Amino acid sequence: MTPREIVAELDKYVVGQGKAKRAMAIALRNRHRRQRLPAEMAEDVAPKNILMIGPTGVGKTEIARRLAKLAQSPFVKVEASKFTEVGYVGRDVESMVRDLVEIAVKMLRDARETDVRERARQAAEERLLDLLLPPSPAASDVAPSPLGDHSTEAQLARDHATSTREKLREQLHAGKLDARVVEIDVQQRSTSSFELVSGSNIEEIGVNLRDMLPGMFQGRNKRRKIPVPEALDVLAQEEAAKLIDMDGVTKSAIERVEQSGIIFIDEIDKIAGRDGGNGPDISRGGVQRDLLPIVEGTTVNTKHGMVKTDHILFVAAGAFHVSKPSDLIPELQGRFPIRVELEALGRDDFVRILTEPKNALISQYIALMATEGLTLVFTDDAIGRVAELAAVVNDRMENIGARRLHTMMERLLDEVSFHASELSGQSITIDTAYVDRMLADIVKSDDLSRYIL
Repeated sequence: MTPREIVAELDKYVVGQGKAKRAMAIALRNRHRRQRLPAEMAEDVAPKNILMIGPTGVGKTEIARRLAKLAQSPFVKVEASKFTEVGYVGRDVESMVRDLVEIAVKMLRDARETDVRERARQAAEERLLDLLLPPSPAASDVAPSPLGDHSTEAQLARDHATSTREKLREQLHAGKLDARVVEIDVQQRSTSSFELVSGSNIEEIGVNLRDMLPGMFQGRNKRRKIPVPEALDVLAQEEAAKLIDMDGVTKSAIERVEQSGIIFIDEIDKIAGRDGGNGPDISRGGVQRDLLPIVEGTTVNTKHGMVKTDHILFVAAGAFHVSKPSDLIPELQGRFPIRVELEALGRDDFVRILTEPKNALISQYIALMATEGLTLVFTDDAIGRVAELAAVVNDRMENIGARRLHTMMERLLDEVSFHASELSGQSITIDTAYVDRMLADIVKSDDLSRYIL
């Protein structure tokens, strides 16, 4: 997709923030351009990481997530405040790369499962029919007839078994066997996990216990009696696992992470600032120093293999209310050359958010009530009033951006949602008077904390 097409697609889900969309679209397109360069030059072309600056709830995370979906890229969102520097108890920054690899492996495994689903289903069906109707005896096991016509007897037995099997198959397809129960071996998932060092995991100590002690982690087979439809699903999963080359999946997943992975680091402003004192913030500068080699480009050890982070796209975001981007260590600032400021949302933006996107809140609530047989109708004035009240509350209290609309809509439709099951077949119009009746007390009240998310 061209940058213009990418922005047009993002416009379907995120209102406004044109600068951020353009920056993300250019970054995505540059990846495509890099892959078309000669190998020697492509290796030296580093991704242009992006720093988004703006208050919460304006679309920073949504833009990055939607972009990853468009590109079908492995995507993970992490919060910088959750990490600690080496030596402290907590998650280390390399875990974000391991999480990204796990997501990529799952993406590719699901894609492979889709490709082999039909073959796996057919193989599972044959196994299920074997359980429902054991295979016919071999020709050698059939007792010869008095006339010595052994082959005829065997052939008749095979024909009868084949005919019975096909009738059983028809009944299975028609759902006539759904009430029957079969006994199969089901592998129990192992839930045992432990940490050898607090805050560490198996990769960090360089010992893959799953390979050393496979019996501890693979789970045991357990004989269970389950209905036919459930048995068919279980057997289909087993057959799909046999058809998938996991070594190939892992190799492709690592390559996809290295070439098109996206890591979104939220709340990076929480670790801004130099170490200058004691207390809970003592490791902020240490987290930045640990983050630096990951963003610069290093090799991380994961259970699926070594992963290079040189060409992973990093998108950092923060409100920067208290700190400033310049409070980050200079080396880290230099690794985010593109800076985009996102604008705070106002009344007009809220009106658009409520009505324009594909997954607009108004459309969601209309669809939810329709499942109860209730028709909801919103007037334009009512939508404008909701947006206006949301903007007022954001100005008075903490500005949480578009997330405020969720609070307002839930409060607005509280009565309707509670009684919807009793109002089937009716139509309710939400007008300005209804909005004022349900929401005016929120604006008048001095104690707004109970309405804050």
